[in-house]
Amino acid sequence: MYIKVVVVALVLALSPAILRAADAAADPTDPELERKTFKVADGFEVNLWASDPLMAKPIQMNWDAKGRLWVASSSQYPQIKPGEAPADKVIVLEDTNNDGAADKSTVFADALLIPTGVEPGDGGAYVANSTEVLHLKDSDGDGKADQRRVVLSGFGTEDTHHIIHTFRWGLDGRLYFNQSLYINSHVETPHGVRRLKGSGVWRFRPETVSLDIFSRGMVNPWGHAFDDWGQSFFTDGAGAGGIHYVFPGSVFAGANDYERVLNGMNSGSPKYCGLEIISGRHFPDDWQGSAITNDFRANRVVRYQLTDQNGTYLSKQMPDVITSTDVAFRPIDVKMGPDGAIYIADWYNPI
Repeated sequence: MYIKVVVVALVLALSPAILRAADAAADPTDPELERKTFKVADGFEVNLWASDPLMAKPIQMNWDAKGRLWVASSSQYPQIKPGEAPADKVIVLEDTNNDGAADKSTVFADALLIPTGVEPGDGGAYVANSTEVLHLKDSDGDGKADQRRVVLSGFGTEDTHHIIHTFRWGLDGRLYFNQSLYINSHVETPHGVRRLKGSGVWRFRPETVSLDIFSRGMVNPWGHAFDDWGQSFFTDGAGAGGIHYVFPGSVFAGANDYERVLNGMNSGSPKYCGLEIISGRHFPDDWQGSAITNDFRANRVVRYQLTDQNGTYLSKQMPDVITSTDVAFRPIDVKMGPDGAIYIADWYNPI
């Protein structure tokens, strides 16, 4: 029996100087050529679920209750040119004939400015749109947003690599999203101004428009997942320690002059983005509770076995899920799909 890993791939044309070794007559943007470079964990197979022209430049993805995959897509990342209008998108992907590959792509919203997070909910979708959190809604059923509401604003934009990102619903019904080190945010709410200087995790309750800070610190937290008990885990895409277990009020020093009291669970200085905790019964017992994340700089998808010990957590590195010799393979997000497969968003860029 094989366990399936599905790649949601972004395919771009590359300059001749950085093309991978392949038949000169072959299309260098063919995702099947990329797949041939994959070394996959025993018992796994990899299939392409979606690629250009259905979608491009995925930053974050989340599933809705109908089994559709919502993707925040930014061709203008990391910045727009002077005088250029915002042109990024939220795309909804569907497999309408149940053949294991997306065949329908709908632009739910466009004219967005570097959207770095999307999460379906409350009859539409919440979107990280640079300085704002938007709620976009389709009121006439045509699959395209026709209502646009600014839910929160005042988030910093000092560094577009660090703006608010990684939207995820918590088990408490709140919307969690991350902010990274070089950002200063001053957000007005009905309950007062909320400020966060540097990195941390925001927590938002939509029905009361209440916003608070769940955790502070780290450097570039680009991943968030909950286990079956509601424990939060984050990945740091720039600092040391890789995966962290996080709790309300936790503080991770994010400045050079401060000693880090709460350390990550991985040795060395790994830099990971995206995170998912395995809990589906499609996977064997020894995979349950594993953390899957992306070592985007090393072109691989990694796995850690997590265990709790005396009120803390330990991690053990397991064999990689995917490794690739293709320098353009840049896995940046990972989610469990409604079919029990692991879905990987591939930024597909050699730099």
